[in-house]
Amino acid sequence: MWGSRADIAVIGLAVMGQNLILNMNDHGYVVCAYNRTVEKVKSFLEKEAKGTKIIGAFSLKEMVDSLKKPRRVLLLVKAGSAVDSFIDQLVPLMDAGDIIIDAGNSEYLDTRRRCESLAAKGLLFVGSGLSGGEEGARYGPSLMPGGHQEAWPHLKEIFQSVAAKADGQPCCDWVGEDGAGHFVKMVHNGIEYGDMQLICEAYHLMKSVLDLDNEEMSQAFSSWNEGKLDSFLIEITANILKYKDTDGQFLLEKIRDTAGQKGTGKWTAIAALEYGVPVTLIGEAVFSRCLSALKDDRLQASKKLKGPTLVGDGVPDKASFIDDISKALYASKIVSYTQGFMLMREAAQQLKWNLNYGGIALMWRGGCIIRSVFLGNIKQAFERNPQLSNLMLDDFFCGELAECQEAWRRVVATAAKLGVPVPAFSTALSFYDGIRTGYLPANLLQAQRDYFGAHTYELLASPGTFHHTNWTGKGGDVSSSTYSV
Repeated sequence: MWGSRADIAVIGLAVMGQNLILNMNDHGYVVCAYNRTVEKVKSFLEKEAKGTKIIGAFSLKEMVDSLKKPRRVLLLVKAGSAVDSFIDQLVPLMDAGDIIIDAGNSEYLDTRRRCESLAAKGLLFVGSGLSGGEEGARYGPSLMPGGHQEAWPHLKEIFQSVAAKADGQPCCDWVGEDGAGHFVKMVHNGIEYGDMQLICEAYHLMKSVLDLDNEEMSQAFSSWNEGKLDSFLIEITANILKYKDTDGQFLLEKIRDTAGQKGTGKWTAIAALEYGVPVTLIGEAVFSRCLSALKDDRLQASKKLKGPTLVGDGVPDKASFIDDISKALYASKIVSYTQGFMLMREAAQQLKWNLNYGGIALMWRGGCIIRSVFLGNIKQAFERNPQLSNLMLDDFFCGELAECQEAWRRVVATAAKLGVPVPAFSTALSFYDGIRTGYLPANLLQAQRDYFGAHTYELLASPGTFHHTNWTGKGGDVSSSTYSV
């Protein structure tokens, strides 16, 4: 119809797809829009895209024919079977060297499979994380592309043009091989779960322990947003807390206390178990959402299960405890990111990805949901030591944790004493104490496993060599194999 003049095609005209197309148009690219329900294409061209260079297609063949070579087709559709269905329809229409990009929230294992399958057909595949929500897609998201590296030179200019900028640099760079882009996005979302849970626990403490009203809590979050906790999630929390409904009442207090999830936090927790990395805070954040969903059970239990009998005892000074909560939040946040980067490092080692951890921190500095000043400190830590295995061992973060430690412990202890659940704060502190403990009781665990199952144990004097003891005198000398992570 128009000849091969579109720079890129986008399939999927939900809110993210439409806004990303408009973003690309703003940066001078001709975009071809397509949607399975073709009426949406017509509506988009007549409304949101009116007066732009955006073109529409009413069949996949028409869309592919509109593209310059190598053809670039970006999918923004629901993860899973919908992605595979579109890929299957595109393959016969495309030529060797053409590029398919999946920018949805796909599981990284699916991306690895698709890379392998499409390589056999001569096509290039990119799985790109995309974060920032509706506003990010429209004005600058964080983009995390990975897959067939040969595709990157053909995508780099477009992706980095439309991406958010931090310190003048685009929040987008090549992440790594096959599923690396979607793995990094998965960890981003897991950290997002953790950040949100920590903020919710801070809110719960201020509301339940200090009896602050919404305006006071909003002011506290606004104050925190001017310092080390400066971030998008802290900023929006301050706004949410003070938002009033049409009747003049705070809207937040009318919202049911149950939370949903779309799976990426769960995937992060599953990956942590698969790779043997103690990503405990994100796991607690996922389980906290599961617990919140048990509303009926919680209401029943609230009438039967007894809590502390303290009345007015142990309630801390308001101003000092707000400061303590901010420090506990900051320290727990360090732990959460430490665990996330540990998981990425372990996956990279096992899957032979070459990840740039400082670059990943930069990609998250702008556009995405977890964007914060804090990520600049992480980037600097990896610039000081690209081989850093644990963020908490960096001198900066080590010093920050030392400064926050006593306040952090006071918050967790006070919450336990008063019966206020703070699973994320608590597990973060336990991880901190666990990682700094040179001698853990796992020697007893080894002995127990060997006693009941002949699973063997290592001696301090000879690590790597496994022994079995006939503890009762009734067992034999045959040992069991062991699963090691």
